[in-house]
Amino acid sequence: MDFYLLAFILITTIGLIISYIYFMREKREKLLAVTNGICPKCHKPTVEIIDQRGGGCSGTKMITFKCRECKYTDTFHIDGGSCSSGGCQI
Repeated sequence: MDFYLLAFILITTIGLIISYIYFMREKREKLLAVTNGICPKCHKPTVEIIDQRGGGCSGTKMITFKCRECKYTDTFHIDGGSCSSGGCQI
């Protein structure tokens, strides 16, 4: 009985970790496309920033992008870094 519970927990944990890795990889690819000005959904250069919140150059920024063409919207939380390291580019 204990072996089955341990196996279940182990399989569930491994599955969650793998799912999170794939989710973060997909999110990174979308962010890369958006920072280049290309919509990840329709692949056209029609992405614009519609909302930006954060603590200046230091801390995390919450940036919302929207595609003018297909109305795709996504929000990213980006580490601002510092102004001297070029962290205020977006």
